[in-house]
Amino acid sequence: MKLLPIVFITHCFIVTAQKSRSVNMDAIAIKHAVTSFKEFYDMLSLPNDAHYLDDIEKNVQWCEAAFAKRNFTSKRLNTATVPLLLAERKVKKPVKTTKTVLIYLQIDGQPVNPAQWNQESPWKPTLKEKDAQGTWNPIPYERLFEGYDSDWRIFARAASDAKGPAAAFLASLDALDELKREPTFNIKVIMDFEEELGSPNLPGAVEKYRSDLAADMFIIFDGPRHISNQPTLSFGARGICTITLTVFGPRNPAHSGNYGNFTPNPALRLAQLLASMKDDEGRVLIPGFNDGVVLTAEEKKILSQVPDDEQQIKKFLGIAERDKVGDNFQESIQYPTLNIRGLNALYVGSEARTLIPDKAVAEIDIRLVPSSDAERLIGLVRRHVESKGYYIIDRTPTEEERLTYPRIASFTSSVAYGPFQTPFNSEAGLWLSRAMVKAFGKEPVKIRMTGGSIPISPFVTTLGIPAVSVPTVNPDNNQHAENENIRVGNYVDAVKTFLAILMEPL
Repeated sequence: MKLLPIVFITHCFIVTAQKSRSVNMDAIAIKHAVTSFKEFYDMLSLPNDAHYLDDIEKNVQWCEAAFAKRNFTSKRLNTATVPLLLAERKVKKPVKTTKTVLIYLQIDGQPVNPAQWNQESPWKPTLKEKDAQGTWNPIPYERLFEGYDSDWRIFARAASDAKGPAAAFLASLDALDELKREPTFNIKVIMDFEEELGSPNLPGAVEKYRSDLAADMFIIFDGPRHISNQPTLSFGARGICTITLTVFGPRNPAHSGNYGNFTPNPALRLAQLLASMKDDEGRVLIPGFNDGVVLTAEEKKILSQVPDDEQQIKKFLGIAERDKVGDNFQESIQYPTLNIRGLNALYVGSEARTLIPDKAVAEIDIRLVPSSDAERLIGLVRRHVESKGYYIIDRTPTEEERLTYPRIASFTSSVAYGPFQTPFNSEAGLWLSRAMVKAFGKEPVKIRMTGGSIPISPFVTTLGIPAVSVPTVNPDNNQHAENENIRVGNYVDAVKTFLAILMEPL
């Protein structure tokens, strides 16, 4: 176990400071990461499910206090539900060319089922180490204050997604202040407390408060690194929209013995309908779905340079074969998805009954790329359903409709936010790359566009600024699931990453 004692860390920092005006990035990052573990514990102890407004208010107040402690002024950007929080710290002696960087932090988290967690509570951060059998065992959290092993992990809801990056950013500010350094740019930080709900109020808030949010570039401190866990920059993300598709059967669940072979089964019909949307290798069959997605030879070359190990990815996922969309993993992300995220039709397991369901429901998400339009893709799926003979409504059918139309489906949809993509050679991209090289001694892995979605497009389109993501957490962090965690080494690296960015001239 590579335990790093605090005495050694502090000694490294002092000696470095005495010998040279240059900064030992590792030493100062470790020192302030360790110092911040208590504050990180307190932050993680606050439940942050955005469905519970009282809990979110406590998180807002905590963030206000944390940034005030670091000489930021803050302002609540009120919405119909919970506010966004904007914190700002300006350069003391600005010049005409001083730029402003807007930083995005997500503070809310996914809902939890405490019974599914291997610890007392998802809101009680638990430090764990892995034994020889691969089991994560709890150890006293206080051990982090004495020294740490990079492979230890802190388990809690939002540990990685995304209070970990937020706490690491606060620690990097403390490190910067101890060094008596000042960024060459103004800092604005926008905190989102409804990201896991799709940030429904964000587009309107960005429009309403666009003067408060005005900046030269937008940097997102969120997300997992490349699967290799190497330092990473991401220059785009897919957008997302959703569809709820319900196929109706008998008015009420019907006895399968009395009415089987007579009453059409909506679960079977839904399965047939969904199966008609893709071929056996995962390619969407709906005409026009991938229109506009054209990868040039140069783009294919850039994508091939990402150090993916597809065998490792398949092993990580537990699959033997991948879908045949694109020539490789990175190319697959450049296409819109059509994903079944949930199915329901009565009961399974010990609750299964001999019934014909009254309805079957499919929840679908579509990940959007810059060349795809959400409403167009939703329309294509709707027309495909119609082409299979379905009468489409957006509610439960009336009695007259049930007796008139042999195939009835409810189709509703929602658009969360669009995709974005920034060139590698943009000012923001070049600046962040320089900082990462100084921190880690090599170029970061550069991702053209990630597969996931973040609510960034309103900032890009409304404010007219480029956006780049700086992901720092471990790829195997179990985000959105039970036993979410952050690797301690990744947390320390996040502090170093953000400190390097704050110190890099712009």
